Amino acid sequence: MCGGWLEQVRAPGRCAALRRLAGAVLVGAVLAGAAGGVRAAADAPVVDGVEPRHAVAMHGDVKYGPGFDHFDYVRPDAPQGGTLNLAESGTYDTFNPYVLKGTAAAGGDLVFETLMTSSKDEPFSMYGLVAEHIYMPEDRSWVAFQLHEDARWHDGEPITVADVIFSLNTLKKKGHPFYRFYYKNVTSARKLGPRLVRFDFGGGPNRELPLIVGQMPVLPKHEWTKEGRNFGDATLDPPLGSGPYKIVNHEPGRYVVYGRVDDYWGADLPVNKGRWNFERIRYDYFRDPTVIRQAVKGGNIDVRRENQAKAWATAYDTPAKAKGRLKQVEIDHDRPTGMQGFVMNTRRAPFDKVKVRRAMAHAFDFPWTNRNLFFGQYDRTASYFSNSELAAEGLPDGREKEILERFRGRVPPEVFNKAYEPPTTDGDGYPRANLQTAVRLLKEAGYRYQDMKLVDPETGRQVTFEILLVSQAFERIVLPYRANLEKLGMDVSVRVVDSAQYQNRLDSFEFDMIVHSFGQSLSPGNEQRDYWSSAAAERQGSRNLTGVQDAVVDELVNMIIQAPSRKELVARTRALDRVLLWHHLVVPNWHIGYFRVVYWDKFGRPETPPYDLPIRETWWVAPDKQEVVASAQAESTAGEGEPRGGGPGWLTGAGLVVLVAAAALFFRRARSGQGV
Repeated sequence: MCGGWLEQVRAPGRCAALRRLAGAVLVGAVLAGAAGGVRAAADAPVVDGVEPRHAVAMHGDVKYGPGFDHFDYVRPDAPQGGTLNLAESGTYDTFNPYVLKGTAAAGGDLVFETLMTSSKDEPFSMYGLVAEHIYMPEDRSWVAFQLHEDARWHDGEPITVADVIFSLNTLKKKGHPFYRFYYKNVTSARKLGPRLVRFDFGGGPNRELPLIVGQMPVLPKHEWTKEGRNFGDATLDPPLGSGPYKIVNHEPGRYVVYGRVDDYWGADLPVNKGRWNFERIRYDYFRDPTVIRQAVKGGNIDVRRENQAKAWATAYDTPAKAKGRLKQVEIDHDRPTGMQGFVMNTRRAPFDKVKVRRAMAHAFDFPWTNRNLFFGQYDRTASYFSNSELAAEGLPDGREKEILERFRGRVPPEVFNKAYEPPTTDGDGYPRANLQTAVRLLKEAGYRYQDMKLVDPETGRQVTFEILLVSQAFERIVLPYRANLEKLGMDVSVRVVDSAQYQNRLDSFEFDMIVHSFGQSLSPGNEQRDYWSSAAAERQGSRNLTGVQDAVVDELVNMIIQAPSRKELVARTRALDRVLLWHHLVVPNWHIGYFRVVYWDKFGRPETPPYDLPIRETWWVAPDKQEVVASAQAESTAGEGEPRGGGPGWLTGAGLVVLVAAAALFFRRARSGQGV
C-alpha cells in the first residue's frame, strides 16, 4: 500500500519514492569496502578515502553485485510494443507531482527519474540510475554521487550536477511541504567535479539519509529557470523529464497518454533491462469505481487491481471470463499492509479525549461487516505494521521491553501489561455488550445522556461529528457503523466529496473522521516523522492526520531513524507500534495478504517479486495473445457499451433517475438501522 489514497492522488512520484518494500531479514556487515561485492568500477575516483559503489542497502548487503545483468524478476528479452490501458478515479489538474497545488496526473514517475532506483525483491536496497556510482562512509554522515555520463533529458541536454543541486533546493523551497520535512537534515549540496556531487548531513545519526537522497527526483534546471516558469504552481504543460516515457497526448481530467522515448538514455542499464516494455501507457479517468469495472469488462481497460471485496466476489462473472479471456487472479505477497482505519482527528472534540476514541472502537462490528459485506475476505488489523515482523504482538519482552521501560510512567500502563486487540463481537449485527462498554467510557469521559442523546455538559449540545469520504464504495461500510454510533446518542453525518475537495480538507486538517491507510514497509524510517511527530501535527499538508503530539512518540521515531542494525530497528519499531496502538488514534479496519487483479489475457508476465506488483514495469503484450484478446475486447465493448475516459459525461439522464431513486431507498433503510 501507499499511504493509501492521499499519496496516489497527491503525488505519484513521491508515492513511488515512499513505497519502499519489505521482506526477510538480511544479515551482514554494513556496506564498506569490497565486502559483499559492493564496489563499482575501478576507473571511478575515490572521494575522501571512500571507494565507489554500485548500490547501497539500508541494512546488510545488497542482493545484486557489481556487474549484474538484470533483476531476477524481469524477462530481459521481453517483447516490446503495444498499449497498456489503465484507469484512475477522480480527476487531475497538474503534471507537477511535487507541489501542494493541484491534483497530479497518474504516471508522473514514468517521466521523472531519481538518482537511484530500488529493487522489488529486497527490503530496501538502491541501485544507481541517474547516478552511476555512489559514495558513502561507514558512519553515513554524507553521500556523494557520480552522475552517469550518458544521462540525458528528453531534449538531449545532459543531466548535470547543477540540475541535482537545483532539485534539492527547489523541492525544499517550493515543493510540497513534505519535502522540506523529508530533506531537513540535508545541510548542504556541493559540486566536487564535472559529474560528482556531495550531500552533507546534520541532525545526528540517520542511516537512511543516503538512500533518501538517492530517491530524490532530478529536475531540469534549464527548463524551470526559464522566464515565466514557477515550480510551485500547478501546470498542465507536459514536463521535461529524463525517464523512459513522456506525455504524448492528454485531455485534462479525462485521460493522459505516455509514449516510450525512442532514444531513452537508460534503456540498456542493468536496472532497466526487461522493464518498460509497453509502447504506450494510457490512464483514463472515471468518477466512480463502478464505471471503471464496467470499462474493464467492456474491454476499454486492460488491468485493474481490485480493492473492493464485494466487487471481487460478484462483479466480474462475464462471458469473457468464462472463456478465459478475462483473468481474475489472486497473487500472494509478503509486503506489510500497514494500518487502515477510521482515523480520528484529535485536534477536535470529541476525539481529543482518549476514552471517547476507545468508545468509537467498541461501536464497530467487524465480524458482522466482514461476513455480510466483504464475503469473509479480510483479516482484522491490530498493528500499524501488520503482516510483518515489525508488528507488536503479545506482551513486550527482551529488547523491546528494555526500550519501553525508559518511558514507564509516560505511556499508557496497558503498554506493559496487556496485549492490544481491537474490540470484537459475535457478529450477530447488534453488539449489545460492546455498546454498553462504549456508554461507560463516554460517561467516564465526562459526557451525559439527555433525552437519549449524548450531550456535552459544558455546552449542553449533542455530540456531533462528520465522517468524510472520498469514495462512495465506503458508504455501505460506514452506514452500519453510523447506526451503532447513533445508538450511543451521537449525531453522525456521512459526506462524500470529490478528490480535490477531499485533498484540500486533509491538507488543512478540516475533518473529524476519515477512512485512511498508513502505508508501511519493512524498513521504516524518516517518513515516520511525517506520520506521527509533534512538528508534523502542526504542519499543513503533513500526513500526521491523527494530530498526535506526544514526546515519547517523537523519541521513538528518532530512535527508529537512528537504528544501527536490523535487529534494533525491529525492536524499536515494535515499541512505537505498541505505544501508538494504546493511544487509540484510529479504529482499526482490515487487511488482506494478496493482490486481487483482473486483467485481459493479452499479457506476458514474469514471476511476481514478493513485495510489489510492478505491472507497468515488467509485464508485456504477448504477440501470440494480442489478436485473439483484441477481438474479445471488441465484442465486450459492444456488449457493455461503456465509454472510454469517463469524465463528467458518462451518466445518462435515465441512469441518473434510477440512481437517485435507488439512493433514496438506500438512505431510508440505512437511517432505519436495516443495514446495507
